[in-house]
Amino acid sequence: MKQKEMQDMPVQDLALMKEYGSATVVSTASNFIMDREEAFTHTYRTYVRLREQGKLELRFWFSNAVDSTWDQGGVAKGGQPGGNWLIEAAFVADGGTGRNGEVSGQSQVPVTFGGSLTRLVRPGETFWSDSVEIELPQGHDLAFSWTIASGSGRSVPYNTEQMLVTAYNTPGKHADEPEGDLFALSENLLVMPAWIGYKKQSHLRMVFFGDSITQGVRTAKDGYDYWVARIADGLGADYNVWNIGSGWARAYDAAADGPWLHKAKQGDQVLIALGVNDIDIGERSAEELLQDLTNIVSTLKANNSEVDIILFTVPPFNFSGNREHIWRKVNEVLRTAPPAGVSRVFDIAAVLSQPAPHEHQVRPEFMSPGNDPHPNGLAGKAVAEAFLQWYERKELR
Repeated sequence: MKQKEMQDMPVQDLALMKEYGSATVVSTASNFIMDREEAFTHTYRTYVRLREQGKLELRFWFSNAVDSTWDQGGVAKGGQPGGNWLIEAAFVADGGTGRNGEVSGQSQVPVTFGGSLTRLVRPGETFWSDSVEIELPQGHDLAFSWTIASGSGRSVPYNTEQMLVTAYNTPGKHADEPEGDLFALSENLLVMPAWIGYKKQSHLRMVFFGDSITQGVRTAKDGYDYWVARIADGLGADYNVWNIGSGWARAYDAAADGPWLHKAKQGDQVLIALGVNDIDIGERSAEELLQDLTNIVSTLKANNSEVDIILFTVPPFNFSGNREHIWRKVNEVLRTAPPAGVSRVFDIAAVLSQPAPHEHQVRPEFMSPGNDPHPNGLAGKAVAEAFLQWYERKELR
């Protein structure tokens, strides 16, 4: 891709995102990449609850790059470009309420790209679909089906965390088939466009920028009970909420100013909830983590001096030893002297933590099964209620 095209992309992205609102609170940030020994053709079908139903004009934005590092980065690292691959067909349809692999055949509408039913995708590029119109009855999901083909090697970035929505996949070209007989349930395999938009004038474009805790990992599939989803419900559809939480993500992925931060730059308001994985698998010191957060804020401000940045404290994650020490030190700084450019700090740790002196531990009722410190649906409710009360006090001033 030519250098001038790369420089122009943020302007193009921002212009269209002013016309369209984020249609779902489901995060489709990518933290993994397909790497196959042989060429393949495969179809993926995903059911997503949209923020509004009825007659909709949709548009899809694609980013052929890995957003954030998975595990130690042996397979996928933040900023890594995807490979060459082909969209052979893509369709939207009324997904109904059963999520059983089928769609309403009469509702299927092809998604096109510059008038074409196919699109060759190059490493690292971003691009839009054409607009598509569909009518969804109240309470029905949108079904997005597409067939992807690629040669051997690395190709399509995707999200490999626990499934928060129901999705299916099958070998071959079957995106246009309404039946679900050939499809098998997907596990740890969310293959979707980077952004689903619908024609909507919004009060504010909010980007929730974090890791698996922001993404909603460990909450119920199709439950939409993680805190970003609940906050979006509480604010209403006039608030444009884009969730780009990504499992295993860390602040230094964002501070590198790659594809993931480029997404965050599209917000009027960016809400940053990072740090758990930096302290844990990233093994960052308090000073390194604070510097990464400072760099994220300064980069966002350099891109748009008017952007409103809300920083979250680092959630408790049952750290011990030196990691507990780092967690406490970072949160003390965030509460008392956050990076320049941050307008407010929301203390999510205070909501999720046990009483002193065990603030580094998650309240037992908020942990996921198996003593997993990822916040569960009950925690999502508590965080959302606390955030909305805190947020709306400022909005009313």
